[in-house]
Amino acid sequence: MPVAKGTTIDPERTRATILHAATRVLYERGLDGIGVAELCARLGVSKETLYRHFGSKDGLVQAMLEARSDRVVRWLTDAVEAAGDDPADQLTALFGTLQGWYDEPAFRGCALLNAAAQHHTGTVRAITARHLGRYLELLTGIAGRAGAADPGRLGQHLLILVEGATVVADHHNSTRAGEQALQVALTLLATARRT
Repeated sequence: MPVAKGTTIDPERTRATILHAATRVLYERGLDGIGVAELCARLGVSKETLYRHFGSKDGLVQAMLEARSDRVVRWLTDAVEAAGDDPADQLTALFGTLQGWYDEPAFRGCALLNAAAQHHTGTVRAITARHLGRYLELLTGIAGRAGAADPGRLGQHLLILVEGATVVADHHNSTRAGEQALQVALTLLATARRT
């Protein structure tokens, strides 16, 4: 990211720009599918710039995964909140949002689960576990608002549906994976309300 003559260098903007570009490249190619030299070339930065802002490729990966988790959880939370107070409507919005993502040509599955599978380190696994915990919190909240006898258990079942639909959409067939998971989720929700 060359800085035009007379322009002030803004380290935070540079870091954010690198992070944004790296997120796209690493999601497309995988964490271990691209070396530092090629990554820097694709980002248009020197290794020195990358290391100055992130310390290492692993530092960039960690920052990218944390930022992606924040963005995805916020995106799904916003969809749930926009759906109103009815838990069935909230689940419909959540799985509809996911289905829209599955239908995108650039869809490659959950970046965090992919990272944990590709780059099996303690740091990446911890970030992924925290990400899934945040999903679980969102889903358990929906279960609680539905009056489930055991919101934590229903939340766990819903998490399995979310992640299962994402894996199926990525590795088998994205057509209607979210819609089919929604039907099971609504059945679980209705059953939880009756008990």
